[in-house]
Amino acid sequence: MTIFQRLSHIPSLLILFPLFTFLYASDVASNKLVNKVCDQTSDHSFCINSLYSDSRTPGADDYTLAFVSVGLAYANATATRDYLNSLPSKPSSSYGGDDGHQGLIRCSRDYSKAVSALLTAYNDLNSESFFELANLAGDCTNAVNDCEAAVRGITPSPMGKRNRDLKGLCDVFAVVVKSFTVSSG
Repeated sequence: MTIFQRLSHIPSLLILFPLFTFLYASDVASNKLVNKVCDQTSDHSFCINSLYSDSRTPGADDYTLAFVSVGLAYANATATRDYLNSLPSKPSSSYGGDDGHQGLIRCSRDYSKAVSALLTAYNDLNSESFFELANLAGDCTNAVNDCEAAVRGITPSPMGKRNRDLKGLCDVFAVVVKSFTVSSG
């Protein structure tokens, strides 16, 4: 085999190297964006794990990251609302009796409010209307806080992890849209 035959694959590597470099640079840049966002949240690990659960995150710009964060919060809020709506319609001792039942009914309404706020946020992102995004993130957090208040005193809390998760996702969403709306105008 001549030297030319051995080196014949180099031109294709030279063509692919800039592509690999570009893709690596994009991932590094997005990692910096994700770290910048997560550094501003109350739980850095939760933020990183949540955002990277979506395959769009490694290459995401702030606009895509806004869609990822609102989508994660929406999916969580919808699943919890559906869970609450599937609970028995009569009070049960496993949910804190009558007080717990009333609290869970209130939580169902609160989670419906969160779902509505997140759906509006998603539609606002789609139509590039960014002015209300921070308020909508606040509405989502307020809905979780209202649910927490409704089930306070019930032990074990039937909503503890679900509320913590949605509150964390609302926190991520709030930071992303703050960063997004500041950089957008």
